[in-house]
Amino acid sequence: MINKEDLEKKVKESPYWYHKIELPHGITTPGWAPLRQEAYRIPEDLKGKRVLDIGAWDGYWTFEALKRGAKEVVAIDDFSDYLGSLTEGQRHAWETFDLCKSAFDYSDEQCKRFDMSVYDINANQLGEFDIVFFFGTIYHLRYPLLALDKISAICSQEIYVESAILDDFSPYQGGLGKGYPGKQMLMEFYPGDQYGMNETNWWSPTLNCLLALVYTAGFSSVEGWKLAEKPDTLSLCRGFAKGSKV
Repeated sequence: MINKEDLEKKVKESPYWYHKIELPHGITTPGWAPLRQEAYRIPEDLKGKRVLDIGAWDGYWTFEALKRGAKEVVAIDDFSDYLGSLTEGQRHAWETFDLCKSAFDYSDEQCKRFDMSVYDINANQLGEFDIVFFFGTIYHLRYPLLALDKISAICSQEIYVESAILDDFSPYQGGLGKGYPGKQMLMEFYPGDQYGMNETNWWSPTLNCLLALVYTAGFSSVEGWKLAEKPDTLSLCRGFAKGSKV
């Protein structure tokens, strides 16, 4: 395990932290996500579960799953999202993830990570998972249904999805407070940086549509909820879907 002085130094040296992670020695990384951990509704007890964390970034949810008893967590990321503002020098691939893993003293048997696109996941390489975390990723994908089909093929129990949603915000409808608050079944497509000034934001669905996407990928039971009922900033215009096969 890394000593306190070395850990503090390495955390400060990293040019950018996305996740706010509580590390040993009372050290917390200077990120901002997730905004509300409890909103994700992840089970408190993941004992014995095998978990896949897609779009892991610094690894907040990877390490949270291990803290909750998961027997193994596999993290994947392809480092294609720069939030519309970061430079390549501010995103050092697995550097921050590996630092946190070392600080927690997790073994390779407990915690693996792969530089991989969600489109490339397969059972031959990764095996099957009880639970999949799919947070902050689906709206960055050109082919969201293909990604969900790939995930469903290796997920035996539950998927948890977090996404930008249209219910309270649409750049085409007039911005904040000008979304689709009903039960509309639609997605908007962004060929440029229309959503959040980020060219890697390709889509945003309504919450109802997000649930339908998860359902059609093979999760027979779905439920959804919003991060905030009346969001007053774009960052709060998010929704969640839980899909279950059991």
